[in-house]
Amino acid sequence: MKARHRIRQWVNALNLSTVAGMAIVKVRGGSLTSGPDGLVIATNVTRRFAFAGGVTIGNVVIVPEHIPLTTELFEHEAAHASQWAACVVLFLPLYWLACLWSMIRTGDYYSRNVFERRADLAKGGYVEQSTRSWRRP
Repeated sequence: MKARHRIRQWVNALNLSTVAGMAIVKVRGGSLTSGPDGLVIATNVTRRFAFAGGVTIGNVVIVPEHIPLTTELFEHEAAHASQWAACVVLFLPLYWLACLWSMIRTGDYYSRNVFERRADLAKGGYVEQSTRSWRRP
């Protein structure tokens, strides 16, 4: 494992986000398996967890049962794991502020969300929407 992945693993363990992700998966009836680069893959999550193809909490990549974990989706979610480590405990409030900004600018939560953009929108299965005009007709 590369040093940056080991650091990400440790930071997300220390900030308890990985533990929280594992707990959520267990409550949702999912199963956990070791994945590449120190990530944990959660599968068979029976109840809809979020509005996306995958969700990452710390180093836990949660994939709903009806979504296949493609290489592109995995890379997208791995980028979110690194974002969790970089932002530590501020990730969730910053992410939701970015969702709000994107909703104001485009009408969706991802097109102008800096976290989704840096994780590569296309790899996450998103289609970028254009920004809304600030001028009144």
